[in-house]
Amino acid sequence: MDISLIVGLLALGAAVGFAAGLLGIGGGMLLVPFMTMILTAKDFPKEHIVHMAIATSLATIMFTSISSVRAHHARGAVRWDIVKLLAPGILVGSWIGPWIGAQLNSSGLALAFAVFVTFSAVQMILDKKPAASRDLPGTPGMFGAGGVIGTLAGLVGAGGGFVSVPFMTWCNVKIHNAVATSAALGFPIALAGTLSNIYQGIHQQGLPSGSLGFIYLPALLVISIASVMTAPLGAKTAHSLPVKSLKKVFALVLFTLAAYMLYKAVR
Repeated sequence: MDISLIVGLLALGAAVGFAAGLLGIGGGMLLVPFMTMILTAKDFPKEHIVHMAIATSLATIMFTSISSVRAHHARGAVRWDIVKLLAPGILVGSWIGPWIGAQLNSSGLALAFAVFVTFSAVQMILDKKPAASRDLPGTPGMFGAGGVIGTLAGLVGAGGGFVSVPFMTWCNVKIHNAVATSAALGFPIALAGTLSNIYQGIHQQGLPSGSLGFIYLPALLVISIASVMTAPLGAKTAHSLPVKSLKKVFALVLFTLAAYMLYKAVR
């Protein structure tokens, strides 16, 4: 990597980590569009850029989720009983998601990402919490829910929080427990999705040097170091700023990024 690429990825990782700590979201929705822009500017193979951005984004969650889970666990907020029920379906779904992505060309994958980000931005700007009207389903229902969460997260390179948190609060799980539990679910999502992206991409032709399947290892290293360093700062800042107002501003940023990915899809 040249110095300009390293600097760009360091800045991106720092911004993603800070936003994740500040707003309690995964960094994939920021990371994928900006990494797509950076790889496009550096003339990476056009047919692989979106796949690599999504795969690398998902891989970073393995590292950033660990510190988040430790903090939530220390406060006793993680519902490990829910993690155990959702994790099997999540592991299956997180493998299937990248497989679906590998069947799509860059345009189709960019379109899927744009739709997901638009949905997430609408959810964020409305800031509506689902009515807590029912209990969690039984084991088969939890496996199915985990499969849906994992598939969507694996497909778009996100941690799954925008699906898992509404699902848990809808099932009468307290919001702080839902957020903490979602953070814990990020690791199995990232692990299975990363392994799947390696498998799906390992025989692809034309991937740049430094790739492991669809994962671009130099970017993974640089972004992970930067994001792990800035996530605690974001979490600390969250206590002194009006986070609800910031979420609305951030949602507008997501709409812009969704529009960019839509442009990539139709171009």
